Amino acid sequence: MVWPSHFQFHPLFLQCFSSHFLMSPPVLTTEILKKHSGMSLPLNYRWASEGAVVICFTSGTCGRPKGVTLTHAALIVQSLAKLAIVGYDEDDVYLHTVPLCHIGGLSSAMAMLMVGGCHVIIPKFEPKSALKAIEQYRVTSLITVPAMMADFLSLIRQKENWKGKDTMKKILNGGGSLSIELIKDATLFFPRAKLLTAYGMSETCSSLTFMTLHDPRMETSSKHIKTIADMKHSSVHQTQGVCVGKPAPHVELKICTDGSSHIGRILTRGPHVMLGYWGQILVEASDSTNEIWLDTGDIGSIDKYGNLWLTGRANGKIKSGGENIYPEEVEAILLQHPGIIGIVIVGIPDDRLTEMAIACIRLTENWLWSDTKVIHSAESGGLVLSTEILLRYCREKNITGYLKCSFYGRNRFHSQQLGK
Repeated sequence: MVWPSHFQFHPLFLQCFSSHFLMSPPVLTTEILKKHSGMSLPLNYRWASEGAVVICFTSGTCGRPKGVTLTHAALIVQSLAKLAIVGYDEDDVYLHTVPLCHIGGLSSAMAMLMVGGCHVIIPKFEPKSALKAIEQYRVTSLITVPAMMADFLSLIRQKENWKGKDTMKKILNGGGSLSIELIKDATLFFPRAKLLTAYGMSETCSSLTFMTLHDPRMETSSKHIKTIADMKHSSVHQTQGVCVGKPAPHVELKICTDGSSHIGRILTRGPHVMLGYWGQILVEASDSTNEIWLDTGDIGSIDKYGNLWLTGRANGKIKSGGENIYPEEVEAILLQHPGIIGIVIVGIPDDRLTEMAIACIRLTENWLWSDTKVIHSAESGGLVLSTEILLRYCREKNITGYLKCSFYGRNRFHSQQLGK
C-alpha cells in the first residue's frame, strides 16, 4: 500500500521548494538575500541541493549512535513542512529545548531562521530553567518529548501564577506519543497553544508525519482529545497500534507486507531521505535519491484516511509463549490509564515462555506503587497501582490473552539527553 506524495519536487533551491507548500508567513530566499545585501560586488550564489550539508548522529537508543548524512534539500523541505503544518512565523519566540546536535532541534531552528523568528537558547534542558525562560522571554513555541512535557507539567502545578499559559502558541511533541493524561494537562496549562505530535527519525531529516492533538482555534478541539482516546481504545480491537497522523507534503510512504496482513514494514522515499551513514558508501546525486525507498525499521499500517499507525519496531518484537508482542501496541493501551504517564516494555529471556515482557511504569504525580497483593487504597485516596491492578486493567482491555507481563512502578526513568 502506497500513500502518494502530495507534490513532485525538483532539485532546486528554496524558492522552488517553497511554492509547493501553502505558506502564510514570508520565507527567506536567496533572492531576498541578494536584494538586501549591502555588498557592491556581484553575488554568485552556488549550491548543491542533493549534496551533503550535515552529519547528524542518531540518539543511540537502539544501539551505537550513527552519523546520518543529510542533504541541503532534506533540511529545506523539512523546515518548510514545519512552517506549513506547525505554523511558525516571524512573531514567534522559539525556545531551544532540544539540542542543535539532534535533527529535531536543528530542523526546527532552520524553520525559525527562514521566517525570522526570535531564538532563545539555554545551555542545556533543565525543567526549572526552561520554565523560567518561558516566562521571562514570553516564549511562544517549543518542541518536547513526553518526558520533558511530564517534567514541565509537574513543575507548573506547583506555581501559583503560571505566566506561560497566555504566551505559548505552538508545541510540537516528538520522540514518542503523549499519554491521554499528558494531553489533557497540557491543554489545561497551555490553553492557547496548538499541540501537535510528530513521528520521524534522523535518517529522514526529522518528521515524517504530523498529527494535531489540540487546536484552540477549532470549536471541536475539546472533543478532539476524546476522539484520540477513542482511537487508541479502538486500536485494541483493530490491532493497529498508535496513530501518528498523516505524512508531510514532501513525504511518500509505503507499507511492505508479506501478503497475509495489511501490517508491514514502513518504507519512505523523497528528498528528505538521507544519503547514508557516515563511514559507509553514500548515495550519489546522480543515483536519484528520491527514487530510493528507505526502510524505517518500524512496523505499521495506513488506514483508509491516510493516517499512519505504528505497531512497533521490526527488531523489537517480543516472542512470548508462542505469541508475538509488539511493545508499542501494548504501551499505547496502558498509557490510557490515568496513573501512567510513561511506559517502556522490553523482553527478557524466560525458560518457559522464551521471552517475558517486562513493563516499567512511570507513575503520574501523586500516584503510588505497591508491590503487595493487598491494596489499602484509602491511604492514598485511591491513587495506587500494582501488578494486580494493572493485570485487571489489561483484562478489561482484552490484551491479557497473549500478554504475560511483570510490572515495575517508578517515579522517574533514567534517560538520555533527549529524554528517551
